[in-house]
Amino acid sequence: MRTPLGGFGTSLGDAALLQTPLHKFHVENGAKMVEFAGWEMPMVYSGIIEEHHQVRTSGGLFDVSHMGRVKVTGRHARRFLERLCTRKIADMDAGQCRYSLVCNEAGGVRDDVIVYRMDDDDFLVVVNAANRAKLLAHFDRVRSAGDLAVKIDDQTERTAMVALQGPKVIPLIARISTEVPTLKRYRFAVKNLLVMKLIVSRTGYTGEDGVEVILPATFVGMAMGLLLKDANPKDPNSPVRPAGLGARDTLRMEAGMPLYGHELGEDVSALSCGVDFAISLDKDQGERGEAFIGMDALKRTRDAGGPPRTLVGLDVEGKRSARQGMKLSIGGKEVGVVTSGCPSPTLGRCIAMAFLDRALTAPGTAVQVDTGRGMLEAKVAKLPFYKAPKA
Repeated sequence: MRTPLGGFGTSLGDAALLQTPLHKFHVENGAKMVEFAGWEMPMVYSGIIEEHHQVRTSGGLFDVSHMGRVKVTGRHARRFLERLCTRKIADMDAGQCRYSLVCNEAGGVRDDVIVYRMDDDDFLVVVNAANRAKLLAHFDRVRSAGDLAVKIDDQTERTAMVALQGPKVIPLIARISTEVPTLKRYRFAVKNLLVMKLIVSRTGYTGEDGVEVILPATFVGMAMGLLLKDANPKDPNSPVRPAGLGARDTLRMEAGMPLYGHELGEDVSALSCGVDFAISLDKDQGERGEAFIGMDALKRTRDAGGPPRTLVGLDVEGKRSARQGMKLSIGGKEVGVVTSGCPSPTLGRCIAMAFLDRALTAPGTAVQVDTGRGMLEAKVAKLPFYKAPKA
């Protein structure tokens, strides 16, 4: 669930950019800072491949404070989120997070989000940085149209959010908390640590185990000292080291996770994106049922046999990588388009994700990728490309 890497600039320019509470940490640790969705963010520290392997073999720390954090409370908070989200909200337990989509009326994807249920009428919604302003305006429209008693509080710039991912992360966290390592996937705990309150969730975007921590911006220095007390970010042998958004992108591609602006978008049917588990087309059934915006359009797509193209993985032959926008063909006929691609540091080969004609999605199907200067041979592969070994 992240803004496309195409949103990165190569120069910070003169425009005033937002800075996360970890900005000083990034600079002190040698990060290359770039513009990203209106924020000044770390693209890379020591190197994308090195940081990628650090996460896969040990642990990486990502600053994801640029992502929106929106508090939703009030008597109609549940109804409001049921209307917005493709996933059921009413049956969530307190302490549970749920990945969902927010759709437009045509069934396209406005954004992908994670909903945290704090209590009966108390929720937190984490959204993508580039979509925060758009979604806040959408939230206001939905609240007004339904005359709903809901308070919407954008807490993004008052809080910070960090993600620690990798096979050695949970054992390190076990030294300062006995509860967090026992959390199930997509569950969270609210922890009082000294004078600060943390929300610690067992989620992630890399394919590795780990946590994401939301905390008050004013306590970031203290929290970083506790989170990294057994690690030195500048030590190449440290169990946890900082990683930039460049490595985050290659990690999520290996894990087959969609990215807004690539696999997700306003003009992309939610049923094409490989996240059908997050779409409940029966939400309007039952006594407390509530249809979500775009559900009727998606039902029509389903009843017509599904979207014309769906998301697949591609194993690409050779050392050249397929890139977003490159066309796919079979026998000279266009049959799809690449959405993301990279050389996979873990697998040692080039991989890509693509929308492909639905009848051609069987693993092993041979396709050609048009680079504009030649053709690459590729075969359809099952997603994800990588799964973390079980502990």
